Formats: sequence, C-alpha cells, structure tokens
Amino acid sequence: MTAAPEALARPGRLRAAQQFLADNPVIVLVGVLAVLFIVTDIVNRRDIGEPFITWNQLSTTLLVAAPLGMIAAGQTLVMLTGGIDLSVALTATAAAFATSWQGGNGEVQGVAAGLAVGLGIGLVNGIGVGIFRVNPLIMTLGTSSVTFGLLSIYAGKPFEKIVPEIVSTLGSDRFFDYLPANLLLWVAVAAILILGLRYTGYGRMLYAVGDNPVAARLAGVRLWQVRVVVYALCGVFSALGGLLLVGFTANPDLGLATPYLLQSVAAVVIGGTSIFGGWGGYSGTIVGVLILTVLGSLLTLLDAEEWQRQVIYGSIIIVLTAIYARVSGTD
Repeated sequence: MTAAPEALARPGRLRAAQQFLADNPVIVLVGVLAVLFIVTDIVNRRDIGEPFITWNQLSTTLLVAAPLGMIAAGQTLVMLTGGIDLSVALTATAAAFATSWQGGNGEVQGVAAGLAVGLGIGLVNGIGVGIFRVNPLIMTLGTSSVTFGLLSIYAGKPFEKIVPEIVSTLGSDRFFDYLPANLLLWVAVAAILILGLRYTGYGRMLYAVGDNPVAARLAGVRLWQVRVVVYALCGVFSALGGLLLVGFTANPDLGLATPYLLQSVAAVVIGGTSIFGGWGGYSGTIVGVLILTVLGSLLTLLDAEEWQRQVIYGSIIIVLTAIYARVSGTD
C-alpha cells in the first residue's frame, strides 16, 4: 500500500522550510521584528494611550540600539572564527572611563585614549587565544576579571571626569529632530563589515578559520594572525560602543555596559551566526540588535525586572542555538 502524495511531500516541505531558515535568517528575523513592533504598539496604546510606532519612537529605538550594535559587531567577528569574547562589556566600560579621564586634555586625546584601551584589551585577548592557544572562554573571562579589578581601584580615585563634546554629540544628539548622530557611525561600520566579510580576503579567512581551522591552516592561513586581529577589532568595536554609551549617559560607572555582555551574544545568535563558527554575518546581527532593543521596550512596558530580562535573553540564546544547529546540520 503506497503512501498518499501529501504524506510523501510533507517531509520535503519541512526540509525546504529548514533550508530556507538556514539560508535566509534575515528575512525571517525582519518578520519577527515587525511582529514585535506591532505587539509593543498594542501594549503601549493599552497602558499609556499612545502609539509606539511613531517617528520619534523609531528614532529613539535606533539611538538606544547603536551602542549594542557596535559591541555586537566585534562579537560577530569573533564568533565567526568559532570563539567568543566575554570581555566586551568591561572593555566598553574601561574605554568610557579612559575617555572621560582624558577628556579634559582635549577631544582627540580623550577619544584616542578610549580606543587605545579597547585595542589594548583586544590585543591581549588575541595574543592569548591566537599565540598561546588559551581557550577563548577562559582567556576573555580572565581579561574581563582583571579589567574589572583595575577599574575598581581607579574608579574611586578623585579623577576629573569630562566627557568630550564630540562624544556627547555622537552619543545623544539627533539631526533634523529624528536622525540619531550615532546612527551615522553605526551605518558606516555596518557597511564596512558587511562588504568586508563578503568581498575581502580577510573576511573569507574568518569564515574558513571558523568552519575548519585545520583545513585553513593546511591552505596556508596563519591562524594566529587571524585570531589576533579579530580580537583586536572586537576590542576596538567594544570601545566604540563604550564611547557611545558614555556620550549618552554623560556619567561613566562600573556597571555602564554590564547588560550588554549577554545581549551582544544574544544579538549575534538571533542574527543567525553560528557559535561553532564559519556561518553568519553582521546583517543578521543588526536585525538581532533591533529585536532585542524593541523587546527591551516591551519588557519595560510590562514592568519586567532585571532578572526576568536575563532569563529571557538566556533562553533566547539556548533555544536559537539549538534551532540553528539543527537546521544547519551541525548537531
């Protein structure tokens, strides 16, 4: 007795749907983002009596999302190689402090100090992972702990903290009422990353190292150089995120970027980048950042506590990692 044509076609449609999700995560995520906007708009109208989907609110969403977008940019590059950086939040915080401490000596010196701190921490991570072959989880966790300890010592000292005007402008101002200044920087970084990953030799090496490091090494790729550079870049992007944060808050503190550690990982995973490396890209991360930002607004409207947010973000990472691993065949 033969099976019905519909029964035979069902597994084929399921495999096709799985392949579509694996090949086009951004399309699916844009739909999720749209649904999330609509739900938040409904809740906002119910509780406050005003629509959430307005030009002003969209502008605010982009303004708030940009720092996370910067930090998640570096996390994306690292995860493409099969690594992870648990020091991104403390790197952003350290860069914010360095910029504020040096802000009184001039805008250029303040910005340069913040970026130098980010580059330095990133290089330490890269040397540990790439040259000494320390596990990325252990290396970046250790770097994060050391950075926090040093910041705890110096944060309480009577340094004059002055946020440079250019950092304040970039982190909080809007042009033409609705265009966030930090969006200009985010768009520039996004364009460089998306095009760089797609069309440059270094971008292709990141995918090769993440997909099969042994094959990449046999093909002549110097793995340690790729890893040193990628962690250094992650440090710089984290520092940029820290500059945007301190420009927005105008007050550096030890917990400035703490919520962004888990969110940076969640944004990358939501965007379809595999934690095993070799698959994904920054375009998906951008949508993941926007999803988390709108989700944060929804949770605020629902009066969710911080522990509830962390549970939700952690659950998103676990569930989506399992889904992407299954549809991509890495399990």
